[in-house]
Amino acid sequence: MWTSILIGISTTMTILFQFIYFAFYIAYYNGHIKNRIAFFTVYIIHLVATTISINFNVVLQEKLFLKQLPFIIIICISIILLPFNIYNRKKQGQLEEQLEDANKRIAELVKQEERQRIARDLHDTLGQKLSLIGLKSDLARKLIYKDAEQARNELKDVQQTARSALNEVRKMVSQMRGVRLKEEILRVKQILKAAQIDLVTEEFTLINVSPFLENILSMCLKEAVTNVVKHSKASTCQIIIEQSWNEICITVHDDGIGIVEDQDLVKGNGLLGMKERLDFVNGSLEIISNEGTTLIIKVPNVVKQEVKEELK
Repeated sequence: MWTSILIGISTTMTILFQFIYFAFYIAYYNGHIKNRIAFFTVYIIHLVATTISINFNVVLQEKLFLKQLPFIIIICISIILLPFNIYNRKKQGQLEEQLEDANKRIAELVKQEERQRIARDLHDTLGQKLSLIGLKSDLARKLIYKDAEQARNELKDVQQTARSALNEVRKMVSQMRGVRLKEEILRVKQILKAAQIDLVTEEFTLINVSPFLENILSMCLKEAVTNVVKHSKASTCQIIIEQSWNEICITVHDDGIGIVEDQDLVKGNGLLGMKERLDFVNGSLEIISNEGTTLIIKVPNVVKQEVKEELK
């Protein structure tokens, strides 16, 4: 209703007083309409009304109007383009806000999933072992005066179980801490050296990569190198790590015997686990068997805008 009144005022002022500049304000106002149907409806009505009022003055050959012709052309272009420009910018802003909210939600879900995983690990490993320690301790206490030898055996079992539980805790803490890619490269060097496989690699620097993503890449690299050592019979392994503005790529190539594209072999080599990890972060795994084996690991490079400019 209010927009219709404004369009009517603008048309009247253009016809009677050759004042078309009010149409620019309406075009700006139109760009802020959120509803898509309402936007196009008002846009078309305003464009038609302005075109009619301009043609009316051109037909009448109004001198004041014709003197303003260069400015009128600019106003016409603005009326056509400005609403779409403002509308699209506002839509883009809304989409960016929704994307930011979605990223926050994903981060929360990842944290929640990690908490649940830790809870399951604690229950499945420590819970069982601590229950066993409690039972054997009670049994040893009851047997200490009746059967000292059996009590000592039970206490030895308690000691072994406690050590096993401690190792499980250390392993879980190590996994939760995560592994940096450069740390994994150092471990890879040791593994390949022990297997008498030469490593060819170059220095690399990853900019603004989250620890979570880097940990996934490290686990995938570890699995890839393990496959090289176990199955490739290679003498050389080449690792290339690259970061562009839109993705991170790790290439692992060996000069071994290659692999047969067989589902059971892929599962046995742990490649299925790599694919599952990469799917979780929208990554991909490509396997090429030609003069050896090449594994290409790619993940999206989710970084801040200013860092993207540096990487381009």
